[in-house]
Amino acid sequence: MNMELKQPLRTAKTKLAIVDCDIHPRAMLEDVRPYLTNPWWDYLQTYGLRPRHGHVKGYPFPKPTPLASRRDSWPPTGGPPASDLDFTREQHLDFYGIETGILNPLQPSGQGDQNPEVSAALAFAINEWQVADWVRREPRLKASVVVPYEDAAASVTEIRRRAGNRDFAHVLLLSRTGEALGRRRYWPIYQAAVEAGLPVGIHVFGYSGWAMTGTGWPSFYLEEGIENATTTQQLITSMIMEGVFERYPDLKVVLIETGFAWLPALGWRLDKHWERMRDEVPHVKRPPSEYLREHFWVSTQPMEETDKPDELIDVMEWIGFDRLLFASDYPHWDFDDPFLSLPPSLSDARRRAIYADNARALYRLA
Repeated sequence: MNMELKQPLRTAKTKLAIVDCDIHPRAMLEDVRPYLTNPWWDYLQTYGLRPRHGHVKGYPFPKPTPLASRRDSWPPTGGPPASDLDFTREQHLDFYGIETGILNPLQPSGQGDQNPEVSAALAFAINEWQVADWVRREPRLKASVVVPYEDAAASVTEIRRRAGNRDFAHVLLLSRTGEALGRRRYWPIYQAAVEAGLPVGIHVFGYSGWAMTGTGWPSFYLEEGIENATTTQQLITSMIMEGVFERYPDLKVVLIETGFAWLPALGWRLDKHWERMRDEVPHVKRPPSEYLREHFWVSTQPMEETDKPDELIDVMEWIGFDRLLFASDYPHWDFDDPFLSLPPSLSDARRRAIYADNARALYRLA
């Protein structure tokens, strides 16, 4: 990337502060060694992780984009993309003028591992690593509370351990869980998050052991990416219909990297069927779209694109311009450039809300 050529674009396009709600730091197992006990380190060296599903041979992303990352995001010091704080600071935080960045570590996090004790140990280690190696060294960054979400009790322990620590922005789950996220087995996680005053961030992907589609595993990577939206629709529907938000009216959920243009259609369809069959779910007191608009925030990445820009603005208005959060997905290949990704027709007030104001309010950023 030629930073000297691109830097003037910031002056021309925006002088607004930016809160980036989706940055993916990457740890190697050696990085979290200081935060694992000797028995767990020996276990991981001997047996490794056991996700409920996995790519035993090969890598799950296309070969032209190793580690699903931008070609220019590999640090010159070695290591994978977003493993070097200094390079990440130079290439992303400084270059784009990021005011605050939310870290969402995906691998290796232990989330969804078959062995619940491994999952809990690695989640703890990743949280310690985020703070020690990233947040304490770079005050613009906030960590996620990574939790072993298939073990609610262990997740509650981890959330309570981090409660009151302003280094953490939200509790992090993945969208593909062992059961639908509205099920009561996950409710203790939501209760602990509310008690800690933390939103719950749900990032796409995960290790449920189930296929993303209702008819089996997809044949192509392209299908895998598209199905993230349908997976998210399912978890929204489950949380609303199971009565999660009646039980936890203060719960706030951030949908990360899911897209968002499908949200109005989902709200309309849920309302239509709820009107006809509301006697089956008497605990759902209001039209589902009201819960959707009140309890969910969405990240902008991947930014929706259309040949008719006014239609995108209509979608954003239905969701609410106070519910949209900017995200870049750095350092991944489908990264959204903060200078270019928002629709150019947005007013300055709406641009400010998406870039920073909404995230400041949600995460109570100083």
